[in-house]
Amino acid sequence: MGHYEDAFYEIYEDVNQKGLKTQFDAQLNKMRYQDKHRNKSAKELWEYAHNKVTSSLTLKDNLD
Repeated sequence: MGHYEDAFYEIYEDVNQKGLKTQFDAQLNKMRYQDKHRNKSAKELWEYAHNKVTSSLTLKDNLD
């Protein structure tokens, strides 16, 4: 189970470092009510939300 803890820690640190905590929490909350995410593990949910908010940050940076 150690690799799960590492993944959570890395995602948590990256999100806080980039100032995306609010967007990350909002994405997790949104996913809570979507059927397609119902059977995902907590790690999978965190990874998906992390990818979603960091990719939107990258897209925003490319537009500027």
